[in-house]
Amino acid sequence: MSQTKLRIVFAGTPEFAAASLQALLDHQETNHYELVGVYTQPDRPAGRGKKLVQSPVKQLAVEHNIEVFQPINFKLDEDKQVLANLSADIMIVAAYGIILPKAVLDTPKLGCINVHASILPRWRGAAPIHRALIADDKQTGITIMQMDVGLDTGDMLLKAYCDILPTDTYASLHDRLAPLGGEALISALEKLKQDEFVPDQQDESQTCYASKLTKQEGDIVWSESAGLIERQIRGLSPWPSAYTTSNEGVMKIHSAKIAESDNQSAKKPDEILESNKQGITVATGQGSLLITEIQFAGGKRMKIQDALNGKHKSALEIGQCLGMNKDEQTL
Repeated sequence: MSQTKLRIVFAGTPEFAAASLQALLDHQETNHYELVGVYTQPDRPAGRGKKLVQSPVKQLAVEHNIEVFQPINFKLDEDKQVLANLSADIMIVAAYGIILPKAVLDTPKLGCINVHASILPRWRGAAPIHRALIADDKQTGITIMQMDVGLDTGDMLLKAYCDILPTDTYASLHDRLAPLGGEALISALEKLKQDEFVPDQQDESQTCYASKLTKQEGDIVWSESAGLIERQIRGLSPWPSAYTTSNEGVMKIHSAKIAESDNQSAKKPDEILESNKQGITVATGQGSLLITEIQFAGGKRMKIQDALNGKHKSALEIGQCLGMNKDEQTL
């Protein structure tokens, strides 16, 4: 390809996507990119006042005077025509959250490429970072993929790897993967301009699906192993957060680690075995868990040592059981 500017349409919504858009903005002069439009999901009501809030991608686009488009989907012919009128060479998609029909995928001259937060074919779908953490994967990364009509099924163009640390939460891993996605995207575009790509088909036998998260997935089942519950807490932090019930109501658990000593002999899973300023130790189906940071409904996130001095301290006493249903709580 010549040094004429590459006309780019970008589609994305959350902070993860904004990092890729920022990378394009940072390189648009030196790498001869021209951002001709940005697509993002419609503004959503948020907070107690339910005021409409712009997505991180929209905020960044507006800041740089790039035209923003926010169709609900691409079912209307007029929305497809608007995209066609932009005469883009390529469309870059990162966590957009809207399924693109074949007519849209075929509109840009070079098609659409996706910045996906996993090493495909592992963890196709909406929540690859969370799922990798909960599954105890040791490594993840970014895949730049040529999009087709399937769900993250297209040919792989470039991969960038990232180790998962034993202390990683969703937030910390996301914050490393987001800029890595931007770096991988720029590398991929430069290879594309030089016609250096050899597309790699995904091995269908190695796929797994990263389904969208629900709040209910945060409900801790104490009969599971301490290791699984600890990964659940990290993988769902900060949203939707792992939680349990107590005699003081719902309690979110923000931070925990596997207890070094196992003193749960003859104790039922969910029972508090120890309670001190270091944390509360809770029996599980295998091993025990030291919980160090919690939050009660309507309250703030706090360390156990502070919670023991608060109004909900009775929920943290030795012998109390967590995960009780409503009937058990009234006994």
